[in-house]
Amino acid sequence: AGVHRQILFTTVGWFVGYYLVKRTDYIYAKLDRELFEYIRQHPEDFKAAEKKRIGELLEEFYPVR
Repeated sequence: AGVHRQILFTTVGWFVGYYLVKRTDYIYAKLDRELFEYIRQHPEDFKAAEKKRIGELLEEFYPVR
């Protein structure tokens, strides 16, 4: 293969990759917007949990000797 084909395929691959990244960003942004709108409209389904201290989350530590 000639150098011109390698440059062509690299350029085409870059543009296809760029398009795919932009499309996935758009899809995830649209999904985030829909989910945040749902959360905003239904606050009763998403109540904030009470804050816990780190000691309440971890199990008691007993060293083994």
